[in-house]
Amino acid sequence: MTRDLHLEALAYCILWVALAVFGWDRLGLKAGLALSVGLFVIIMPTSALILSRTGKFGLERAARWGILLVSALVLASFLDLA
Repeated sequence: MTRDLHLEALAYCILWVALAVFGWDRLGLKAGLALSVGLFVIIMPTSALILSRTGKFGLERAARWGILLVSALVLASFLDLA
């Protein structure tokens, strides 16, 4: 039995964790929790909805990365204001 490592999914998870830890480090516990749990609440239903309605993995992947990118931009803007 072989196990394939999906590098795109691994990179996504590492960046998600890094973003949450960075938010916690710079803006406090609430920001870290918002970036970890809050993104989970947004990303998982979005992925499920896209895959159940269209079955297109490319669209789901683009939506996931887009949500992560927007959250990084929001974090950067909060850091600029702080």
